[in-house]
Amino acid sequence: MRIGIGLPAAVPGADFTSIGDWAAECERLGFASLGVIDRLVYDNLDPLVALAAAAARTTRIELMTTVLNAGYRRNPVLLAKQIGSLERLSGGRLTVGLGMGGWPEDYAASDVPMTGRGAAFEDTLATMRAVWHGETHVPALPDGRPGLLLAGLTPAGFARAARLSDGWVAPSFGLPVLHQGVAAVRAISPRARIVVERYFCFGPDAQRRADDYIAHYYGPAYADQVRPDVLTDRGHLHKETTRLAEAGADDLVLLPCTAEPEQIGLLAARLPTVDEHGTVG
Repeated sequence: MRIGIGLPAAVPGADFTSIGDWAAECERLGFASLGVIDRLVYDNLDPLVALAAAAARTTRIELMTTVLNAGYRRNPVLLAKQIGSLERLSGGRLTVGLGMGGWPEDYAASDVPMTGRGAAFEDTLATMRAVWHGETHVPALPDGRPGLLLAGLTPAGFARAARLSDGWVAPSFGLPVLHQGVAAVRAISPRARIVVERYFCFGPDAQRRADDYIAHYYGPAYADQVRPDVLTDRGHLHKETTRLAEAGADDLVLLPCTAEPEQIGLLAARLPTVDEHGTVG
């Protein structure tokens, strides 16, 4: 299982001018990927902008959106051009994880209804693929680029990920849903790539700082579901990496709860043995 790390692009109050430094240090320490999450009505950077900053300071590490919410982005040609631009800017290192997005306030701010999202999402995917294949006036990307993963928590979402992409992005909490998704996706696409996320925070007062962030980001509706899987000590980290690998995850992206650059080294020092490809031994 490959180990990636998230950018602190969704940590309110972070010094966003240091995103490039964070990315460069993660590459130096051998992480396999840099991930970024997405909200609209929140104090965070746009995922594609954050990854562009990371691309400018790195040369090898994979860049991932885990995930980019496409449901309320109403111009699929423009979105495909933005994604394709990042793919070209990074030298072919982008894997774009896409989801519909589940925050009602994001849809309200975009004046987009939440009904009919599944069909609209598939239409968006079809249009973006046409753009990447050169079927518009936008230059084509190489075959199979960018890498494409889909999120989803329902049987329809699992099937969509298996049929229309390279794999599935699992949520940042809950082992049962990971087992369910892996079984459903790989029943259709046995070689599907499975990416899962977990939050982490280490150092003094780590549990309180992690709790504060999770409560702020997820609110009362979801925080209690996420909190048990937040990693704040070495033992829990090792146990969780083992469980997730055994469940069938190919990649684990560890998302920071704070933007302190020391968190990168604290995480690297606590991980199980990782080889030069960022893979847990």
